[in-house]
Amino acid sequence: QVQLVESGGGLVQFGGSLRLSCATSGFPFSLYDIGWYRQDFQTPGKGREWVAIIQSNEITRYADFVEGRFTISRDNARNTVYLQMDNLKPQDTGVYYCHVFYRQDRWGRGTQVTVSS
Repeated sequence: QVQLVESGGGLVQFGGSLRLSCATSGFPFSLYDIGWYRQDFQTPGKGREWVAIIQSNEITRYADFVEGRFTISRDNARNTVYLQMDNLKPQDTGVYYCHVFYRQDRWGRGTQVTVSS
């Protein structure tokens, strides 16, 4: 059974930092690209948006709004992906999800990040 479990969210002040984790199981982790997405449920009509991805070969890519503030990494021995977020802004508020396409789209339940101004 494929599982993705996010953790590490919380309430942080403007300019603060958080480190999110996504612990996975049930698929050959090291062979798959893993992404982070987020959704701001407080803004009507705003859907889930892509944040970052780390490929199986450890190449990373980021959304433009990240602007060098986030770092995605993976630990294949722990089947875990991390998202280090620094210099957080109120517009980074949202529920953060990790994702893998293993036979179908797989999502965790998310972890809430709230940045106060």
